[in-house]
Amino acid sequence: MAASIEELLSALTGSGEPLEELRTLKTAALALPLSVLRERAPGLQMGPVFSLMNSHDTEQVALCVAILERFLQASEPLHIARNYKEELQRGLCHPEEGVRLLAIAQVGRIAESSEARTEILNNLELLKQLILCIGEDKIAVAKEGVTSLARIARSAPGVQLLFGGSLLADLRSVMAVSDIVRYRVYELAVDISSVSAESLSVCANSGIVPQLLEELTGDDILVRVTCVEMVSAMAGTLHGRQYLAQQGIIDKISNLIVGADSDPFSGFYLPGLVKFFGNLAIMESPQQICEHYPAFLQKVFHMADGHETTMVGVAVDTLGVLGSNVEGKQVLQKTGTRFIHVFKRIGHHARNASTELRVRCLDAIASILFLPPDNHMEDLLAMAESWFRCLSTQPMEMLRSMASQPFPELHCGALKVFTAVANQRWAQRMMIDSPGFMEYVVDRSGDPDKDSKDAKFELVKALINAKTTAEVFGNQHYLRLRAYHREGPYYVKAVSTVAVEGAE
Repeated sequence: MAASIEELLSALTGSGEPLEELRTLKTAALALPLSVLRERAPGLQMGPVFSLMNSHDTEQVALCVAILERFLQASEPLHIARNYKEELQRGLCHPEEGVRLLAIAQVGRIAESSEARTEILNNLELLKQLILCIGEDKIAVAKEGVTSLARIARSAPGVQLLFGGSLLADLRSVMAVSDIVRYRVYELAVDISSVSAESLSVCANSGIVPQLLEELTGDDILVRVTCVEMVSAMAGTLHGRQYLAQQGIIDKISNLIVGADSDPFSGFYLPGLVKFFGNLAIMESPQQICEHYPAFLQKVFHMADGHETTMVGVAVDTLGVLGSNVEGKQVLQKTGTRFIHVFKRIGHHARNASTELRVRCLDAIASILFLPPDNHMEDLLAMAESWFRCLSTQPMEMLRSMASQPFPELHCGALKVFTAVANQRWAQRMMIDSPGFMEYVVDRSGDPDKDSKDAKFELVKALINAKTTAEVFGNQHYLRLRAYHREGPYYVKAVSTVAVEGAE
């Protein structure tokens, strides 16, 4: 079969009507195992297939693309870089989208190979053509172009070449095509800036990152929304956060939150600003962030207490993130009755809002109420209990009701709250004092789907792993939990039947 592949490739040279030969070659290439094709790849001459892509016949071009995808998949990046650079460069400006995608993908493969990457970095014309691809109208081509350029720029020489060398002018040129293309270059710069402090320095010195940050406070609301998302991505690394702080961007975002009340269009970008600070608080220090930027937590409380569903959802999610660690919980506790009021509102939404918002509320409640085993100090336990009790007049019954509903999302969400507090003595007492709770926990019939069974099993596991369960629940109930855990989440009790003589 391998010999026939070589013969079929040779037959393409000089063929006036190559469609039939290409169809046969495609069939043979796909039939041959990839492992065998890898052994043969260095000796295969793919030049004729590349040449036949220079055609107006769409079927012929499509066949060539399919064949080359298979052959190139079996070839080493260094082999492709050394033997088909010119073909790839021509492919980047081919009129057919499929050819451009093929060429871009192979350039990306080469860029990921440390031994082959130099071949690309030394070919400025190819890189210039790749930069033009991100200005494409075809979204697939543009995205693939950004991905391949990001792979190139993840190396120190690559980022220096793109953002600090002669190619910077080409990036600047393509940014001028449209707002959308400019965002693509920003996205590329932010992605590369996350690699290291050195990469961020190169991207900042190029002027592209500062330009992005300037647009954050511009007049165009839609641009501001996009910029907030990108700045949030920059804040995902320590060196990124340090840079943003040095440039005064975190202060600017805080000021945008303060000024949101007087901006009728703030609803577009405010959720992004709040999410930014929520993530920043967890990555840095909830106490420091909330004390230094008080407008953030005030705005979150205001949003959670409002009637705009979108804003309520963002506020709930943010409080869930903020309250996910002990320091964040203590920050919330320091606000006193303000947070108690908000938490009651979250309990109200968990009972009465749309299913999506109810699930988000349950997730936030679970996050806020959970205490790691090594943080069971009396004051924290008392805090968690007081919060739980303010969810409703009968919080156990509220959650039991949700956990018994046929809607999987609510069912699992309520079980998640029970699981979050399962290792806390006060919650265990409430569970055992709640009529029928133990029977509910060990009853498998109320968990119809896999997610529900898994959620119930997590609750049982949390109870078993808690130090106080045997004492609070008593040996009989504790042994039932142990048996449930031993049997696993999907256990089905075998039912035996006895034949009775004379029965129909």
